[in-house]
Amino acid sequence: MNRHIIEIAEGQEGLITLNQLAHAVPARHRRRRLIEAGTLIRVAPKTYRIGGAPATHRQQLRAGLLSLGHESWVSFEAAAQLHGFDRSDPDAVEFTVPRGSFVNDSPFCVHTTSQIPLIDQVDVDGIRCTSATRTILDLALARRPEERIEAAIDSAVRKGLSAPHAIARRLETLRGRGRWGCRLVENLVLDSGGHSPLERRFLTICRQAGINRPLTQAIHRKGNRHVARVDFLFASQRVVVEVSGQHGHSSPTERQRDAQRRNELQDLGRRVFEYTYTDVMHSPDMVIRTLEQRLRDEIG
Repeated sequence: MNRHIIEIAEGQEGLITLNQLAHAVPARHRRRRLIEAGTLIRVAPKTYRIGGAPATHRQQLRAGLLSLGHESWVSFEAAAQLHGFDRSDPDAVEFTVPRGSFVNDSPFCVHTTSQIPLIDQVDVDGIRCTSATRTILDLALARRPEERIEAAIDSAVRKGLSAPHAIARRLETLRGRGRWGCRLVENLVLDSGGHSPLERRFLTICRQAGINRPLTQAIHRKGNRHVARVDFLFASQRVVVEVSGQHGHSSPTERQRDAQRRNELQDLGRRVFEYTYTDVMHSPDMVIRTLEQRLRDEIG
């Protein structure tokens, strides 16, 4: 095997482009011989894998970028996987190129766009891809399932790859692209800001059930004294909802403090209800049914 071919391929997941091959092996008949002998295996237009190099998912991503050119980016589900988003497809191979690019012969899933500005371009472990924020918006505007978008937003915010205000700001520049996706992202971003995953899930199931969004982290005072900051307040019905994590408050001191807090909230005219992690995550229908009844009772 030509030493120059090996050196090039080692830095490209075992791949080499036709242009690179022409520089390494100027004689066309020698290049043809390498291909016919199976020493070089075509994996994409003008892109070859060295025989014996293991075929991997990362190699597929690299092959797509090499064959599609320098104005191409790993995107959508494939970018979500690179960013480490929850629920991403580990086998996805998707790319985005400028509109008008020639992609008819590509074996990959290729999306087109008017532009990928610098703010939407990142490098993840040597792979060129769309930013976390742009990836979220692409998935949403392509009408991917809501739970998939919710998981992407949660992952990006948790990992520090994006933030609710950054997603909302970028969304403003994409208003014309798929109104359904824009509205969905607005709702999910609103649910994501400053809340735990459990609290975000509660807000999501309320929104899906058509229940008006409660106030979050509402502070209650008695005179000048701080009484409590509650998870959710349905103000017009004077209903407080708390959601407790998987472990809850189990020590005697914590239980005493919770009881005192609940009593003081009731003294302020609030009815206090609590849902557990299991309720919210695994029995959302029960949560909505009982919550709707409690809200109706207060109106009545």
